[in-house]
Amino acid sequence: MAHRTWLGALAGAAIGAVAARAAYAAFTRRPPVGDEKTWTRTNHRGEPITLLEGPAFVAGAGAAAALAPGLPARVRAAAVVAGLGGGALGAYDDLGETGSSKGFKGHLTALARGEVTSGAVKILGIGAAGLAAAALLPGKPGSHGGAARLADTLIDGALIAGGANLANLFDLRPGRAVKAGLLAGGPLLAASLVKDAPVGAALAAVPLGAGVALLPEDLGERAMLGDAGANALGALLGLAAAATLGRPARLAALGVVTGLTAASEKVSFTKVIAGNRVLNRLDMLGRRPR
Repeated sequence: MAHRTWLGALAGAAIGAVAARAAYAAFTRRPPVGDEKTWTRTNHRGEPITLLEGPAFVAGAGAAAALAPGLPARVRAAAVVAGLGGGALGAYDDLGETGSSKGFKGHLTALARGEVTSGAVKILGIGAAGLAAAALLPGKPGSHGGAARLADTLIDGALIAGGANLANLFDLRPGRAVKAGLLAGGPLLAASLVKDAPVGAALAAVPLGAGVALLPEDLGERAMLGDAGANALGALLGLAAAATLGRPARLAALGVVTGLTAASEKVSFTKVIAGNRVLNRLDMLGRRPR
């Protein structure tokens, strides 16, 4: 069985990588919506950068989730819902951002006073997509009864949606969101390979393959994931965690995601990373000098 686990992971990563590069090449010639200017933004240096890496990541990871061998139909459907749902809602916010509110708290505060921002639509939509994907996952071993199944669905849905939001918080400097994805998804992939768990291995490999294939564009400051790509990356890694980990580990992971999201409202991740020698060296790896 071990060879099937490795084969599924390698195939998932390879399909994601090839499809993401092909989609990026196609989208830079002909964007999926609008024209080149529709997707052009200004990066932290004040230079123009394209958001087309995001749709390319969604297309690559979506193709890999649909085609990677060894995934049961319900898990495959959950991956497509999580990845395409997060990507579509992120693209909606990328292209149609409304309102001056920023951050998770800002959008929900605006919603409470009756202002529906594009960010609030994205937050609520990703929450719904996360729950839908979680509901598609098979029941956990040892989890019996409707209450236990409901609890698992709520935990998994929060992990998928929370992962989507958290990945987006790292997409503020070149390569940072993909590197954060590798740090989170690498151990999940390794653990699944060691445990000979083909589903978890393939689910973790799919977004990592697509992300690594697009990392040179990100580090070269030619493109960035944007909300579309970062939301899809985080949602797929959250799904991999939901399908791989036991309940205590999933609750711990959800605690980390929630804690980092709450911390982002108070502190700048960029300042924290710049102030830590190890994190700063990792953050600058492969990037242009400041």
